[in-house]
Amino acid sequence: MKVLVVGTGAREHAIADCLKDDCELYCYMSKVNPGMSKISEFKQGDEGEVEKVAEYAKENNIDIAFIGPEAPLEKGIVDELEKNGIKCVGPSKSAARIETDKSFMRKLFEDYDIEGSLIYKVFNNYEDLSAFLDDFEEDVVVKPVGLTGGKGVKIVGDHLKDNDEAKEYSKEVIDNAMGGFAQVIIEERVIGEEFTIQAFSDGKHLAPMPAAQDHPHAFEGDTGAITGGMGSYSDSNGLLPFLKQEDYDKAVEIMENTIEAIAKEAEPYKGILYGQFMLTADGPRLIEYNARFGDPEAMNVLPLLETPLIEICKSIVDETLDDVEFKKQSSVCKYIVPDGYPETEHAGEIIEVDEKSIEEIGAKVFYAAVSLEDDGIHLSGSRALGVVANAETINEAEKIAEKACEYIKGNVYHRRDVGTEELVQKRVEHMEEILQ
Repeated sequence: MKVLVVGTGAREHAIADCLKDDCELYCYMSKVNPGMSKISEFKQGDEGEVEKVAEYAKENNIDIAFIGPEAPLEKGIVDELEKNGIKCVGPSKSAARIETDKSFMRKLFEDYDIEGSLIYKVFNNYEDLSAFLDDFEEDVVVKPVGLTGGKGVKIVGDHLKDNDEAKEYSKEVIDNAMGGFAQVIIEERVIGEEFTIQAFSDGKHLAPMPAAQDHPHAFEGDTGAITGGMGSYSDSNGLLPFLKQEDYDKAVEIMENTIEAIAKEAEPYKGILYGQFMLTADGPRLIEYNARFGDPEAMNVLPLLETPLIEICKSIVDETLDDVEFKKQSSVCKYIVPDGYPETEHAGEIIEVDEKSIEEIGAKVFYAAVSLEDDGIHLSGSRALGVVANAETINEAEKIAEKACEYIKGNVYHRRDVGTEELVQKRVEHMEEILQ
């Protein structure tokens, strides 16, 4: 069977690595990913030029295309591929609005009475949003309606001093049509611990994966700018140290109800549904959905798969999805980024990655926003690579991942605290305080 992975980052590298032994693997990527290029036939090209991707897939008689990033989904890559007879793991343009149009997502919850939503309002002018924020006494979260690569969200009490600063930022979002929409969403700020559940979907059934927790702040101690994610961890029981089974099950139920609603409102949702939740004193509340694997969370769960990913892909496109099995292990991912990220002066520089030594200690490397050129691996201004380790406990996995980071040389940085006992315990204690 011929499978095409579309995308160029660490998420796509993890997908490709999981498929490589069970199919004839092809990749379509905007930059030459050092890991993916070694294990596949590939073409370098813009993933957003969906007609060209479809043309490449047809030329190579691809059976299934697995879509990694969100931007091609927004441009209708699945619709274009399926029009050409190629089945896809990824939602149609209409169904992908669960991520690409946040107002669609919130209204879906409203119209279908799905639990776990937030108080929210959508605005397209400064006057109305200003009047709303003058009357809203609680802290808020400001979100562009469209895609901003995980970097457009700002929170009062974190990035913004107060609701007056929220007004200013909201005006900027509207005036600049940030994310492609001259609109902004104002949501209530909920307090708790964030967690992620990713699930396979064939349009009717969900197969949920182990929960993971991302670390979106750039610097240690959960400080600095919100980024695309600096690392993540999962636990051997599929939960998290602060997450109970009943809360996990409730979050999955919310996702199942969402899939049912999307099928009625748009089209059956086939692919990966990523639910980002906040565990609060009142249970899980949905922060947002992504229409694809998380990055870094994909790197936590894919290496743990017991069910072959190729079999899962077949069952998604054939609408025969059943339970999916995972190893009972913990996982820690640490992201290597250019020094100074997200504002860096080191884009274009070469880094050295000793993959052999990393693999010998039981870790793996998944390459992200780097480019393989004749003289070596070059940084971009974004995240460079994920270092991942699995073990019996989070603590053991963290130690292996941290050791593996020593084998990457250059002007790079990573959060050493991701997955440490101290930071995990801080999360547990924070949740205990909230539940008192």
